[in-house]
Amino acid sequence: MNSSLQQLANLIAYELAGISAQELALHPEGKWSIGQILKHLSLTYSGTRIVFERCRQAGKPSARAATPKDRLRAFLVTRLGYLPGGQEAPAETRPKGLAPLRVISALARKIAAMDESIRACEQHFGSDVKLVNHPFLGPLTSDEWRRFHCVHGRHHLRQIRRLRRLMEAQ
Repeated sequence: MNSSLQQLANLIAYELAGISAQELALHPEGKWSIGQILKHLSLTYSGTRIVFERCRQAGKPSARAATPKDRLRAFLVTRLGYLPGGQEAPAETRPKGLAPLRVISALARKIAAMDESIRACEQHFGSDVKLVNHPFLGPLTSDEWRRFHCVHGRHHLRQIRRLRRLMEAQ
């Protein structure tokens, strides 16, 4: 597995070590619970794997031409590590049908499967080719997709740490 994604999987496992079912369910009004955040991450890993598998099966990248706005957003996230807040998750990545303990046990496998799909496309089409569109960042290369997931995952790990501290204070 890509070393950055392996590090992300390790950070997630570390952050969730010893988490209780009660902690997974609690959340402030109008905010996602830790369990919902984890389900969201799981859905993003599965979704990325699926679009990369479709790209490989189609025999060609599905990315469109990047706009200046796409390039700016991608630069902010994948080069500077800045994930702007206030963006609503795409519908297909919003948590539903939650079984948080099963989600936790599957996260590392989902990250590895996603990386394998990215790697297969990268080997077939090249590492500097915009392969697949991201819903907000536009067309990204394989490495940009990995960087996005690292930035996105760390963003949600910060949320999880805040929620756990909030619960400890109560």
